[in-house]
Amino acid sequence: MYPLKFTKVLKEKIWGGREFESFLGIPLEGGKNFGESWEVSAHPNGPSVVAEGPWAGRSLPDLVASEGAALVGQSIFGRFQGTFPLLIKYLDIHDKLSIQVHPDDPYALAHEGELGKSECWYILHASADATLIVGMAPGVTAEGFAEKARQGKWDGLFREVAVSTGDFLHITPGTVHASLAGSVLLCEVQQNSDTTYRIYDFDRLENGGLRPLHLDRALEVIRFEEPRISRFGTRLRKPVAGAVLEPLVSDPNYTVERIEVTGRFVQAPEDRFRVVSILEGVGLIVHAGTGYPVKAGETWFLPAGLAVVIEGPVTLLRSTV
Repeated sequence: MYPLKFTKVLKEKIWGGREFESFLGIPLEGGKNFGESWEVSAHPNGPSVVAEGPWAGRSLPDLVASEGAALVGQSIFGRFQGTFPLLIKYLDIHDKLSIQVHPDDPYALAHEGELGKSECWYILHASADATLIVGMAPGVTAEGFAEKARQGKWDGLFREVAVSTGDFLHITPGTVHASLAGSVLLCEVQQNSDTTYRIYDFDRLENGGLRPLHLDRALEVIRFEEPRISRFGTRLRKPVAGAVLEPLVSDPNYTVERIEVTGRFVQAPEDRFRVVSILEGVGLIVHAGTGYPVKAGETWFLPAGLAVVIEGPVTLLRSTV
């Protein structure tokens, strides 16, 4: 076992841009707009492939099948029946992201044959005018929303939120979300699912036609609770040797922390995998006497049982289950 880096699965999107290159140093093909970079994925729509080392060329689903609990951890392997539970991406939302919602596990398994989609967003960069839809406006009921949605009357239905660099959003299944103005670059940690129900797409054309909507199924899964957003500078900060830890979320499906590494940050062995998304800086991951240079825009997979030292200065997200 050793620290793994995967090739990126880049996906063109109608709402994408070129910020992966300008902010994260990810090379992009000219003349195209990219909205997603799948960093760690065992989903059939974009499985990750190991970039270097003894396992170079092997996919994450293949490694999970062959290495099992030794790769992901015994309890995780058993709980998810041998499948990898997370999908980790960067998103460049440079135009309006469609108004959408994701189902929970029971609904998705019954209707789509895969898990539901709980996700969270850490905003690496937001333009001064960045505005998102996150949940429903106060007083909007399920009946009132359904009536107006079927008539295509969207004004006043959604909670509009201005966001800034460093904000964190926990988007649980049933939470309606979208982008309205400006642009955001973010790191997304989510369940291993690719199911999205599109409610409204601002009447945009793609390849000469409207993208399909899924209003009927969306109406069955929407929830009306107020979502959770935390702002940079307001969260708990916990100093430890060589770093400062900032807990972001502890969801039944994932745990995510923001970590500022200023010196030598020791990662003791654990019986679970960990994913390290490098947001800023240049540093080193050291394992068994070997140093692996790391920099912003890279994502590293640490198999279960791996002891490493992360040397900064780097800012990262650490994700696991």
